[in-house]
Amino acid sequence: MAAKTQDFTAVMKDMMGAFPVDTKAMEDAYKTQATLTEKLSSVTIDAAQKSTELSAKWAQDTLSKMTDLSKAKTEPADYAKSMTDFASASAEAAAEHMAAFAEIAKKVQTETLELMMAAGKDMSEDMSAAAKKATNDMTAAAKKAATAK
Repeated sequence: MAAKTQDFTAVMKDMMGAFPVDTKAMEDAYKTQATLTEKLSSVTIDAAQKSTELSAKWAQDTLSKMTDLSKAKTEPADYAKSMTDFASASAEAAAEHMAAFAEIAKKVQTETLELMMAAGKDMSEDMSAAAKKATNDMTAAAKKAATAK
């Protein structure tokens, strides 16, 4: 007597049909992630633009101060004074520009934190809704399977 091999294809098909997959939850999660990525990119690009503008302004300011530094002087002491003035102005400009860079970084940090908190809330809500739907679907499938017997 040869044993008949059971066909598991039908069993797997029935089992998978009893536990439907909710693709809408995956779509919602993808949309949430895409929206978060878009907003984070916007924050990053804005910060990069402001940093670039600030760097260019700093360079322009330095170059204009160097114009005065490079002018011919009549007295040797004027060169020393010119160098001292340039160094003093450069140090002051560095402090101002570094503070401006710090403000840009602070704004990026604040906006990123706000976005992450909002995204966490959205994802938590999406997961709760998906879990509730999955529980309801599983309960319905279990009841259906129990009544089918």
